[in-house]
Amino acid sequence: MPRLWSKDGIARVRISTTVDEQRLAAARQMRSGVNDSVLIDEALDALLARNRAGEIDAAYAGYDELPLDIRDEWGGLASFRAAAGSS
Repeated sequence: MPRLWSKDGIARVRISTTVDEQRLAAARQMRSGVNDSVLIDEALDALLARNRAGEIDAAYAGYDELPLDIRDEWGGLASFRAAAGSS
């Protein structure tokens, strides 16, 4: 059964695993001054962010299937893309 710790109001769980030694050494060197738990937290944050970005991209992929010249009550995709691209 995992033991939970609390740090800054965040529930913590202890993990035990093996990782690539060279990758861990490189990460430790890049982020010297932080402990391994911070490295793992940062790696998990990056993984979750990358996954979320993929979900968002997939949600917008449907718009790529619509013709740009179709207009609705919001306007047209072509004008939206032009405005978004110029910002």
